[in-house]
Amino acid sequence: MNAFELICLLSVGCGMVCALGLAAHLVHRPATMAVMNVVWPVCALFGSWAIIVLYLRFGNRHDGQPKWAHVAKGSLHCGSGCTLGDIVAELTVLALPAAATAFGWPWLFGDRMFATWVLDTFLAFGFGIAFQYFAIVPMRHLTPREGLLAAVRADTASLLAWQVGMFGAMAVFQFWLYPHFLGWRPTAAHIQFWFAMQWAMITGFATSYPVNAWLIRQGLKEAM
Repeated sequence: MNAFELICLLSVGCGMVCALGLAAHLVHRPATMAVMNVVWPVCALFGSWAIIVLYLRFGNRHDGQPKWAHVAKGSLHCGSGCTLGDIVAELTVLALPAAATAFGWPWLFGDRMFATWVLDTFLAFGFGIAFQYFAIVPMRHLTPREGLLAAVRADTASLLAWQVGMFGAMAVFQFWLYPHFLGWRPTAAHIQFWFAMQWAMITGFATSYPVNAWLIRQGLKEAM
């Protein structure tokens, strides 16, 4: 094992430990908003100890917190759907490569990664809208139809902004950094891939943050 592989193992392992720790904590002390019991641990997979710090400071608070915390929690709420979508998509294609064929490989895309990204986007959108639905309906007391429409309006732009940042970062890792420095391109079967994914999710958070700030200012998305 070389030094970089050890760094990857430590980073991904730390994220998993933080996620499991938060999940165990939330079993005994559930979040005020039920969907956040999933959001916090999922986001800890890439945000690690920083997510725990944010949770401890602002996890169950709504009033009296700075605007940036509202926006950060809104961005993480969106990002948890993207994270789950990506994990499920990557593991599905890893276990069943033929799944990529339905989403464009090789008849549309020469690289299987792009077909996986299409599947990822579909799954991320599904998870993201579902998470937003279960947040917005109890907060606004909406009917199922109203809640679905509100969730789509609230999260579509945010999800797309997250995906752009995430895919952009993964493209840098997979098409430049890894081939240049490692001489090969890791797949979902390698720890280096998931290390890159952690940074890609952090980039997604950064690109979706201003979009979430705008959505909250416009009243399209609830401050959390």
